[in-house]
Amino acid sequence: MELFLDLIFVYALAAVVARLGSDPTPSPSAVLAVIGLFVVIQWAWVGQVFYDTRFDPDDALHRVLVLFALVGAGAMTLGVDEVPESVLLPVGYLIVRGVLLLLYLRARPTSPMAGMVTTVYLIGFGSGWLIWLVSLTAPPDLRPTLWVAAMVIELATPWVGARWLNRWPVDNRHLPERIGQFTIIVLGSLASLLFAVPDHPPPHMILTAGLAFLIPAAVWWVYTTFVTTRLLQSRLRGGQAYSYLHIPLGGALLLLGWALGQVVRLVDDDAPRLPLELRLLLAASMVVWTVCGLALYWLWTRPSLARLAIAAYGVVSVSVITATVHEPRLMLSLLAAAIVGYAVLLSRRLARASESVQTPEG
Repeated sequence: MELFLDLIFVYALAAVVARLGSDPTPSPSAVLAVIGLFVVIQWAWVGQVFYDTRFDPDDALHRVLVLFALVGAGAMTLGVDEVPESVLLPVGYLIVRGVLLLLYLRARPTSPMAGMVTTVYLIGFGSGWLIWLVSLTAPPDLRPTLWVAAMVIELATPWVGARWLNRWPVDNRHLPERIGQFTIIVLGSLASLLFAVPDHPPPHMILTAGLAFLIPAAVWWVYTTFVTTRLLQSRLRGGQAYSYLHIPLGGALLLLGWALGQVVRLVDDDAPRLPLELRLLLAASMVVWTVCGLALYWLWTRPSLARLAIAAYGVVSVSVITATVHEPRLMLSLLAAAIVGYAVLLSRRLARASESVQTPEG
């Protein structure tokens, strides 16, 4: 059931990134719209994950409700293209989150702890749900304002209720694995890179695509190394910090996949220079990913000077390359080398950190 849910959201994320189109100079408003839609999609997905990690009865009624939520996710996917004029996105979101509220209502009487946790979610998420419902009657130009207000309330709920939610910690294996799966789904934006390669590509385009592929491959290597070390198992508590850090991290990876696809297209078009907007997007996405990785590490332990130096190397190298190198092939080669070097250094550091934790226990 979880994998089926993920499959629907693969298409939803593809629809979100497709809003940027093929113009290598996206406007700030277009980028902000994509980021906002990504937050809505990810929040709709992660709500089910947090329910499953604490309850998940997996009986017939539960499966029927989740299947109904999948219908809502499909409506969200179809509505991404036409927001804010179309009501498909808000209707789909109302279905997905409405099912989640029903699931919490169903779990509420199962134990005193369940009653406390579900009360927090029902009040906060229910308030946001009502604002989304009101937005259906609002003029199209007013709907995004209402959606932002609703999302602020919903995103604030786990933090406001952290005192109560932390009394029932999330599953410290299930949650990182599920959020990790979503991160891999986001890396599926690599499709933007693959589709940028022309049919029957000449050797130089195969090389270009290979260099571009090294960047998300290095991202995947670092992320999976971090997750498999299980450094955060004892400090997840309610899971707020861990899951919220994945919002900017996931958004950065989504934009990175699109931006790399545009670089490959410009190489195929023999463009002499990369536009400033595209270089800024590349730099911002990789810097945000690096900083979020450092913050995730910080949830486990205070970073050493070596860990801080590796993060500084990642930020500075990416910033310098994107700021000073304009020729597409050269910039791509230097970025790939810098990110692969960052991945090697960080993976070794993570492995040593994991060994230092496990040795005393042995």
